[in-house]
Amino acid sequence: MSTRNTKAPAISIGISTSERAKIAAGLSGLLADSYTLYLMTHNFHWNVTGPHFNSLHLMFMTQYTEQWTALDLIAERIRALGHPAPGTYREYVKLASIKEVAGVPAATDMVRHLVAAQESTARTARDLFKIVSAANDQPTADLLTQRLDVHEKTAWMLRSLLEA
Repeated sequence: MSTRNTKAPAISIGISTSERAKIAAGLSGLLADSYTLYLMTHNFHWNVTGPHFNSLHLMFMTQYTEQWTALDLIAERIRALGHPAPGTYREYVKLASIKEVAGVPAATDMVRHLVAAQESTARTARDLFKIVSAANDQPTADLLTQRLDVHEKTAWMLRSLLEA
């Protein structure tokens, strides 16, 4: 009779258990913000109206599609660090810095909400850099840099729509 060890081997990637836990917690907040932003953008894509309908509808689709892909990257990094990725609305509401938007705002207000949500998500990513740098966690730093680039650029593009 063979005995099989069903316990997975300990993670030994050069980042301590406590550092991995801190990074995973920070990434969980980023995942929650990212999911909330995704849902907000998709909702606005469905419900936008007005003279700029077509351009906003298409822009929002591009943004939520990119955001959807990012969710998987963030969740998989959490898993690679040995922690479960949050995946319920209850967890996201608790972890996210972005609040839901009630009702269906006017198109210009949708853009304002998305600027704020993009910037909030960027701040969440940026706040994690101190922990990631201290842990010498280059893969997470790379992920954060990529996300910051997307959120800051998207916020700028959306903000440009609000200029007179």
